[in-house]
Amino acid sequence: MAASSAPRARLTALRLPAFGAEPAGERLARIRRSPHFANGVFQNPGGQARTRPSGSGRDMAKQFLDKDSRSLRAPQGTIPVHPTTLADLNRPPATGLRLTWMGHSSVLAEIDGQRVLFDPVWGERCSPFPFAGPKRLHPAPLPLAALGPVDVVVISHDHYDHLDLPTIKALAGTDTLFAVPLGVGAHLERWGVSEGRLRELDWHETTRIGGLTLTATPARHFCGRGLRNPQHTLWASWVVAGEEHRIYHSGDTGYFEGFRDIGAEHGPFDATMIQVGAYSDFWPKNHTDSMPLPGAWPDIHMNPSQGVQSHLDLQQGRPGGVMLPIHWGTFNLSLHPWAEPVEWVLAAAGAVGQAVALPVPGQPFEPAGDLPTRPWWRDVSPALSRKWPIPEIASVASRDDLDLVGEG
Repeated sequence: MAASSAPRARLTALRLPAFGAEPAGERLARIRRSPHFANGVFQNPGGQARTRPSGSGRDMAKQFLDKDSRSLRAPQGTIPVHPTTLADLNRPPATGLRLTWMGHSSVLAEIDGQRVLFDPVWGERCSPFPFAGPKRLHPAPLPLAALGPVDVVVISHDHYDHLDLPTIKALAGTDTLFAVPLGVGAHLERWGVSEGRLRELDWHETTRIGGLTLTATPARHFCGRGLRNPQHTLWASWVVAGEEHRIYHSGDTGYFEGFRDIGAEHGPFDATMIQVGAYSDFWPKNHTDSMPLPGAWPDIHMNPSQGVQSHLDLQQGRPGGVMLPIHWGTFNLSLHPWAEPVEWVLAAAGAVGQAVALPVPGQPFEPAGDLPTRPWWRDVSPALSRKWPIPEIASVASRDDLDLVGEG
């Protein structure tokens, strides 16, 4: 055993620290025992997802280089950031539940007396390199240390815009616990998080942290940080349930039937945090046989209408709770206009009567209180003129009646 592990240790030492580490030993054995692992890789619900772009490279390059569309892929002014302070966050939420969107998929949830930090990314770039890769479009709303104590950090998967080396290394110096999908713990251990602080879960597994129950639930995505992506780390959405409140974080996912099952078992939710950005403009009306773009493939990212649909599914087919759109605004990861995800969400949610919170980064809000709804992004983005595809609203009592309409 020692002889076989020595070459692996040498290879790990040669890897860039940001690449993390591949699972080994008992962690790898546990992965191989997972019912969701087959043929050497983790399997998506509903069959394997496409994780490589297809279609015409010439058309993709044309879209990427188009002057008019490029000008829309970033804000035209300074993105407003709410000056949240430690004093603000030290005041307990009056309703027992408060969310603070820090940008992209990073959210601080204060729920029933405990604090959960989802997918924290405080780094300047979501990349293994400090000099290249997507750069932040706005600063972090406050320093990581100014958040105060966090009971648990929850990671959805190991991509750079969700699992950030400098952020994790900073949090490794605290006493917070980490809830992560199966296999992701290998990265965190390499970065200084002790094994005893890890709660590493397969789908449908649960851990108890203080008064909270955390459950890893399925998502339709993929994993990988290095030059080789052996698909040995799992991806997940997460349910967090306290004594009084329930919340859901989608991570990254394509739309799939499993949202209904998650809602039936764990919902309904007081609030959901749903991925709505980094999709492709090239999807056809049936959104299944599309020509995807890098970082924006239909099998693994939802468009905003699908995001609203997933929230309805999680709420068992009816509008309810509050939806917080995430995975937009902070990094330019696709070819759609910067403000398109939130404009589309606003139209889709309005069509079905679903409440949506639209805070600026760093603005705390309570889902049971006054929601931030001012379209602040219009101050820094050109107006977008488009007929937004929305969920069919003839009946919201049954998911079978909620099909996506065409773009028209």
